Amino acid sequence: MSQPVLLLVTLAAAMVAFAVVYLIARRLDNFGVVDVAWSLAFGPVALFYGLAENGAPLRRILITTMAGLWSLRLGLHLARRVLGHLKVEDARYRQLRQEWGPQGGVRMFLFFQAQAGLVAVLSLPFALAAGNVRPGLGWCELAGVLLWCVAWAGEALADAQLAAFKRAPGNRGQVCATGLWAWSRHPNYFCEWLVWVAFALFAFDAPFGWTALVCPALMLHFLLRVTGIPYTEQQLLRSKGEAYAAYRARTSAFLPWPPRRPSAARS
Repeated sequence: MSQPVLLLVTLAAAMVAFAVVYLIARRLDNFGVVDVAWSLAFGPVALFYGLAENGAPLRRILITTMAGLWSLRLGLHLARRVLGHLKVEDARYRQLRQEWGPQGGVRMFLFFQAQAGLVAVLSLPFALAAGNVRPGLGWCELAGVLLWCVAWAGEALADAQLAAFKRAPGNRGQVCATGLWAWSRHPNYFCEWLVWVAFALFAFDAPFGWTALVCPALMLHFLLRVTGIPYTEQQLLRSKGEAYAAYRARTSAFLPWPPRRPSAARS
């Protein structure tokens, strides 16, 4: 099958899968499960491309492994958070319920289908890389593998640091400002974006590989402007108040950077 056909097959399968996830979410009365499903979806999609495409075997193995490990780690991390607190739905989805009112059921179903479409679009680097028949790995691909290793480890470390902070009884109600969180208010989001930059780099040497750049661009838009930082910061400002406002004043929002001094934060 050609790559456009493979992408359409992926879209159709994702739409069916997310319709099922929607029914499960309604049964559980927690729409936050869509985050778990979205994260875990990329592993099987990458494996599908790795098996269906005819690119160089090493390249198919690498892109399938990178996508699979990233998908599995993030999906399990979110599953522990969401399924461990099923009766407490994520604030983003509670807010959407309130905003959509009586039309919430239909609009939430369309939201789930939009997530399916996003899975298909963001899987483009996997399809391009898996279909690249050029022998050997180029500099872009080697750089992509190296960047992926750094980003994957950084995201895992950021999540582990935040989880450890939350487990400590004395930190209840406090703001995590240690480790990577001292340099960025959202180091997990920054490393998440770097993962997608790595995927795009790995696919760049393939025919039409430049089109993969749309994926990190999309992720950056969503993280900075839509469902990432904006919703998270609104929730944290409501729950932690002045403590988070002070942390926000001295700490970079996204790009890791040394924290500003108190005098600079007030200016």
